Amino acid sequence: MSKGKLAKFADMATYKNVFQYPFSVAEQVPFEMKGHWRERYFHNDHPIVLELGCGKGEYTVGLAKLFPDVNFIGVDIKGARMWTGATQALKENLENVAFLRTNIEIIDRFFDTDEVQEIWLTFSDPQMKNPRKRLTSTFFMERYRKFLVDGGIVHLKTDSNFLFTYTTLMVKKNNLPVLFTTEDLYHTEGIDADTQRILAIQTYYESQWIERGLNIRYLKFRLPHGVALEESEEEIPLDSYRSYKRTTRSPLATRK
Repeated sequence: MSKGKLAKFADMATYKNVFQYPFSVAEQVPFEMKGHWRERYFHNDHPIVLELGCGKGEYTVGLAKLFPDVNFIGVDIKGARMWTGATQALKENLENVAFLRTNIEIIDRFFDTDEVQEIWLTFSDPQMKNPRKRLTSTFFMERYRKFLVDGGIVHLKTDSNFLFTYTTLMVKKNNLPVLFTTEDLYHTEGIDADTQRILAIQTYYESQWIERGLNIRYLKFRLPHGVALEESEEEIPLDSYRSYKRTTRSPLATRK
């Protein structure tokens, strides 16, 4: 029998690889490890990569296994989901993995200038009704630039045509350098072996999308500093669903 939420939260409170600072706590308690993740937790000088909205942590753990000389931090507010990846990382003695339970809206409170090299966004909620909540919006890009190195890399892997199109338009509008893009990841030829290994890591939800015959889309781009970011004003067709087995619940056909 699987553990319930309360048991998982009890476990998480004892895990050395989990830091829990939801908004209500972060407002009152300063995060003293900001700017010191390498020296105080990882005890090395390796690059730091974030997975924002990590869910069960499959990507965070999978990447950590592939790249032992890189530090990975999974971030999400859903602690019961995060428990899965955090538990696996401890059982497998993955010293290059940590998890941060907090609201992504305040992510810049936990990392200092140039502390992070890359960001992964894996199957984020497309937030079709509210642009400011999309993890690839300029609202969030401005937050990422507070701690991401100049020209740091952002990866988007998604089943959502809406989020992929929205992000592509945002990248184009701001002339952000695109390193790779595909609308059908698992049927794209010419991907190098290392990239194939990375992109082959599948989350629980990704397996659901693939079973439904949905294309998996991937976009990799750089986020330079010193550029005023603007939102695109183009209308985008809504997805026919909002998340697994849920409808858009909207009479509209498009949104910006």
